Amino acid sequence: MVRSLWSAATGMNAQQTNVDTIANNLANVNTTGYKAQGAQFKSLLYQELQTVTSTANGTPKPTNSQVGLGVRTSSINQYFSQGSFQTSDNPAAVALSGDGFFSYLDADGETQLYTRNGNFTWALQETGGDTLVLTTAEGNLVLSTDGEQIEMPGAIASRITIGGDGSIYYPDDQGVPQDQGMKIGIWQFRNREGLERVGSAAWKETAASGEAILEEEADDIKKSEIVQGYLEGSNVNVATEMVNLIVAQRAYEMNSTAIQTTDEMMQTANQLKR
Repeated sequence: MVRSLWSAATGMNAQQTNVDTIANNLANVNTTGYKAQGAQFKSLLYQELQTVTSTANGTPKPTNSQVGLGVRTSSINQYFSQGSFQTSDNPAAVALSGDGFFSYLDADGETQLYTRNGNFTWALQETGGDTLVLTTAEGNLVLSTDGEQIEMPGAIASRITIGGDGSIYYPDDQGVPQDQGMKIGIWQFRNREGLERVGSAAWKETAASGEAILEEEADDIKKSEIVQGYLEGSNVNVATEMVNLIVAQRAYEMNSTAIQTTDEMMQTANQLKR
């Protein structure tokens, strides 16, 4: 009976993690570029109560007796399915159609992070002057295909256009868009599920994900497409998450009931009299 207490307790802990994950998904339903997560579970070791044996006359008993010791959270998976596109009035807003990621420098100016959040902005350089640089909403520098910041000297932000391949255009005196020779970098990974999440909508390269692959230099991958004037919303399905939340709640209640039942059985055993 004590074994059942611990088994049910592991179930409650696992479902608490499940509820936490679902709650985080629901909280980020309106976060641009957010990718949903899902908790996965794995059974703990089994205790063998009776091994496969044979009778006195040599007849084998083909079955044994094993009892489980509960469950644990094995992983929290990331789901990178495409989110729906939402229109934006921001002239620097872009959405990615495909498996690619934008890249920008973290606050330390060295760590390269990857994101699907294309809510960018054209900001004046901190050193002064009239040069615009492309940054994230937090002010981090967005990287080009060369791994450098994207600069537009003397430009007007509202007149800058971005092509499907990330090329930057600016109109000449006749109003005809001209390629400025710069492209927003787009990267992919062999195993994007292995990326390490940083914040709500950014990821960092790991050994499990493999090295980042620049789309422009790779011929064996399907290229992503940039759409200006749109943002990619989260891929959280509210209906699915609400169903998962109900299932997790019921599982938590069942494990709680198992603990209460075990407690009542132990109480009955303690009250037995000769």
